Amino acid sequence: MARLLKLYLNIFVILCLFSCQTKREKAEEAYSFGVTNFGQGSAGSINGIARAIEIDSTYEQAVYELSVAYLKRGMPHEWKAQYDKAVLLDSVTRIPWRGYLYLWFYRDYKKAIADFDTSDTLTPNFTDQPQGHSVDYWRGIAYLGLKDYDNSILYFDKYIHQEIEESGEDWVELTAFLYRGIAYYESGNYEKALYNFEKRLEHGRNLSADAKYYMALIAQQQGKIELAEELINTAIDEFKQGYFNNRPYVETLRQIYLEDLHALKLQLHQDNA
Repeated sequence: MARLLKLYLNIFVILCLFSCQTKREKAEEAYSFGVTNFGQGSAGSINGIARAIEIDSTYEQAVYELSVAYLKRGMPHEWKAQYDKAVLLDSVTRIPWRGYLYLWFYRDYKKAIADFDTSDTLTPNFTDQPQGHSVDYWRGIAYLGLKDYDNSILYFDKYIHQEIEESGEDWVELTAFLYRGIAYYESGNYEKALYNFEKRLEHGRNLSADAKYYMALIAQQQGKIELAEELINTAIDEFKQGYFNNRPYVETLRQIYLEDLHALKLQLHQDNA
């Protein structure tokens, strides 16, 4: 009788393991169908991911992706509740990512910074890199959004120095130079602003409507109208070729538009009249 009971228990354990395995496999199949055959945020994608979660509510990748689909479909009220479920399943990965989403989709800079700071606590010996960039880089942008220029520059310095030490200056994200330059420009330090805009051009094939727009503004402030006109004309040409800072889905921080460039060109023409 004892041997028979032991046999039944072994069979029960094996069946449970098999059931759990096939449950995840089925969830992964539903998830893969949704994300492979439909665009991110589409109804088909959402339905496939939601089906995967119905099958296995602990499938963290699906729980997370459903929240992103809601966000990109313009359903932020659905995003937050869903994303918090992903945080419960993997806080180390999802908290810095939530900071990134707060930064770009909500422009809630304080919440973004709070999540980036929390990520430092969760991984004290590792710098998290949501969306492929250091949380120090993202914090630099968030503080610029708050017009806290000292902290913005501090975190861009930290990010840039770390990249240079680990890989070299060529590996620094170009917009780090651009945004650090903007932080210096808006705080009135034109010398360091120009240094950063020139670094942006040095490492970006001398192509950046943004950098040249700000350099033209500085030249205007310094009374160098002819130089400013030359810079803004080049900026307009490069903008039309697509060499300007922008992001998919959302407007980037301090995004410039062709109207901004033409407005400055008109001002310079009037200054030179």
